[in-house]
Amino acid sequence: MIRELGATGLPVTRIGLGLAALGRPAYINLGHAFDVQGETDVAALERRAHSVLDAAFAGGVRYFDAARSYGKAEAFLASWLDARGFGPEDVTVGSKWGYTYTAEWRIDVEEHEVKDLTAATFRRQLAETQSLLGTHLRLYQIHSATLESGVLEDAEVREELGALRATGVLIGLTTSGARQAETIERALELGGFDCVQSTWNLLERSAGPALSAAHEAGWGVIVKEALANGRLTERGAVPELATAAREADATPDAVALAAVLAEPWVDVVLSGAATVEQLRSNLGAVSIGSVDAGAFGSLVEEPETYWSKRGELPWN
Repeated sequence: MIRELGATGLPVTRIGLGLAALGRPAYINLGHAFDVQGETDVAALERRAHSVLDAAFAGGVRYFDAARSYGKAEAFLASWLDARGFGPEDVTVGSKWGYTYTAEWRIDVEEHEVKDLTAATFRRQLAETQSLLGTHLRLYQIHSATLESGVLEDAEVREELGALRATGVLIGLTTSGARQAETIERALELGGFDCVQSTWNLLERSAGPALSAAHEAGWGVIVKEALANGRLTERGAVPELATAAREADATPDAVALAAVLAEPWVDVVLSGAATVEQLRSNLGAVSIGSVDAGAFGSLVEEPETYWSKRGELPWN
């Protein structure tokens, strides 16, 4: 299950665990409120995070992905690593900078995070990340780089990223929105990156050719939101997925993840599980075999439509 992240030499696993739904009480996955079942205090969420992390490690997962904006995700990951005695040689950890968590552990707020991709934010958040994760940090990514943000052209940011890269930490970017492909293409032109993390799933496939080009260039390719924030799980009630799952004696989420893994340019697909049960269901993707995304062509949405629907998903 261990493989190399692109041509970087960094060891990863086909399925990784993203901590977006584990580090804070609110998230936009369908049914998240049910998943946390009212246990939203810090201690309860830390216990939940540790349980899912334990199940992931037991299931063979060795890549873990956090971000400064995921509430206390980095802190929960750090406390788990310390409690289990895991060193950088045991797991691979990536995180992200650029968004600041502002909800103060509340669910009923209008704004949960604030985006700021300036060099000042990078310096502040890198220090915060390193204080928690230390030498475990192997990959640091711009959180949701877009052409409109100007971050790829920011000379000060690029200088800071280059300095961190010179220390041996890999540098990546994540993408979001209907123009993901253009962002990736521009990052490839500029250089200085080792990895890209993008949304690609059975509903939104527009970044595929650009991700393939990144793979050909030796970059690592990580796929996020492969289950479209729950729309490609049983909760989304997609008839085509339900039928395929019955035929494969699997779950809809496992089929959707297997379709991502079948793309030759994918190194890692992230599980965004908030429960042990979800995590184990997700891990079923590796035993299904190759799933042809082409068989689900009727599910594809125009990028603008997909991202508009995502933007309307409620927190919890």
